[in-house]
Amino acid sequence: MAFDLDHYLNRLGLTEKPVGADGLARLQEAQMRAIPFEAIDPFLGMLPDLTDDGLWQKLIIDRRGGYCFELNTLFGLALDALEYRPQMLMCRVRQGADRGGARTHLAFTVEADGVRWLCDTGFGGPGSRRPLHLDSRDPQTIGQDVFRLRNDTATGELVVDKQQGDGWFPLYGTDFSPVQFADIEAANFLCTHWNRTPFQTFLMAAILTEAGRASLFNLAFKHVKDGQEETRMLADAPELGTVLETVFGLNFNDSTVQAVFDKAANAPLTR
Repeated sequence: MAFDLDHYLNRLGLTEKPVGADGLARLQEAQMRAIPFEAIDPFLGMLPDLTDDGLWQKLIIDRRGGYCFELNTLFGLALDALEYRPQMLMCRVRQGADRGGARTHLAFTVEADGVRWLCDTGFGGPGSRRPLHLDSRDPQTIGQDVFRLRNDTATGELVVDKQQGDGWFPLYGTDFSPVQFADIEAANFLCTHWNRTPFQTFLMAAILTEAGRASLFNLAFKHVKDGQEETRMLADAPELGTVLETVFGLNFNDSTVQAVFDKAANAPLTR
């Protein structure tokens, strides 16, 4: 299908076509505000459809969210339509570990205004809302968050760290190996069917809000507003359905919400 750029920008609430590095930053943040990270399909055992038509139907027409392969594949289509010429990166998620596991995350490099940027709309709650300067090794402040990129000589990867308290928390790393779409399809299948990835076990959702960001891990709902964090446990399926609809913009029928609640209520409390 031909990518309908105007429809996509309307879904994001943008009235002008992004241009240059500033436009790239606005585009990434706008998608993260409008289209939530949510891994409900893999959580319920359903393989996400990464075809252009499938992504368009789910994320644009049905106004659902998705996880990294869906969100960043859509973002890549938009970047292509805007002639940003993105290059795909497959990444190893670390989530605080010294080394990552299998390549189960998708991101991009993009050159704009003579600078190379790391772009990522699909890492969920901890991710940067704006592109990171790929060639800088200095701390980069994005809103209320601080990130850095560092070279890990032990693995040959460039690692994305996020500042937490007085230390740094590794998010993911990449070695810039060439990527084909078949790699993304294989990783998508792996994330849905391999029990050593978190998507089958944990309910996860995240979205940027006007005041900060909101996230869901199983039935723990966290909302960060102006730097202040509030967390509460969702008590039942109706409350979960209300949060999904009012915070994340997701509408599911009652039976789906009940199925999600029942599985999340029996999930482990930590990874």
